[in-house]
This record gives sequence, structure tokens and C-alpha cells, in this order.
Amino acid sequence: MGKVRVSIRMPFGEVSLEGDSGSEILEILRGLPEGFLEEIEGLISSKLTSLPSLMLKDLVEYTTEGPIIIAKKKISHYEAIGLLLYAIEGGLATASKLKKLLEASGIRAMVPARLNEMAKRGLVFKPDPAKHDWQLTAQGRKWIEEEVIPKLRGEGD
Repeated sequence: MGKVRVSIRMPFGEVSLEGDSGSEILEILRGLPEGFLEEIEGLISSKLTSLPSLMLKDLVEYTTEGPIIIAKKKISHYEAIGLLLYAIEGGLATASKLKKLLEASGIRAMVPARLNEMAKRGLVFKPDPAKHDWQLTAQGRKWIEEEVIPKLRGEGD
């Protein structure tokens, strides 16, 4: 008989187990320590959270109030809001918090209006409509990573 492989999809990726039989896979799973998968997820998540801060080096500076934009190139209000949402720990912010961070960055903008326009474009959304927090959509994160950050770094000019 061939090998048996089981793959478990997790938020951080996939865990694969392989054995000679289904009963061997079950034995392996039973032998895993309590909280094993949760601990792996936590370790990987903590390593990945530093990735945005590395990508934003020389574009965003982290202060006690939150991130402020220090990019040298001209940036639109949409790009600035998206960049801040990308940089903020947890990825959530209210319009008033974004307004304060933009002002600290030297940018004056009508944040609620820009957020509504960005929502229509599919770049941001309110994870909980009952609250005032905004977050980037998957499309918004992709836009920041593939268009805004490279533009601000002068890549592809």
C-alpha cells in the first residue's frame, strides 16, 4: 500500500502529515501535544507581523501615536489613508484617528469622504458596521503592496 497524506489548512498555511496508513496518521495526530497547532500559528503570525514594517522602512515612521508618513514622494489622499491602514497595528482605525495621523504627517484631507470613496472602489470596508473602524480589503492590501509602496520607493519609474 502507498503512503497516506493528510493536509490541514490553517490561517498561516498548511500542515501536512504522512504515514503508511490511516491509523498511523491518527496515531500521529493523537500524539501531538495539546495546543500544538495554535502554538505554531502564533509563532508564525508573530514572525509575519514584522513583514509590513520592513516593507514600510523609509516610508512610514512608527510613533507612540501611531504610524506617520515620511515618504519623500508626493502621495494622494487615498494612498496616504491606505498606507496608514496598512501600517497600523491590527489594521483597524477610525476616520478621526486617520485624520490625526495624516495631520501629523503633514497631510490635510477630508478623511470620511475619502474612506467612503475608497469603500466604493473596494479598497476599504467596515468589518463591523456597528463600529467606526475601517480596514483595508484584500484588494486594498494588494494595491498598497503592488502599486503604492513600489511607487513611493521609485520602483518602475
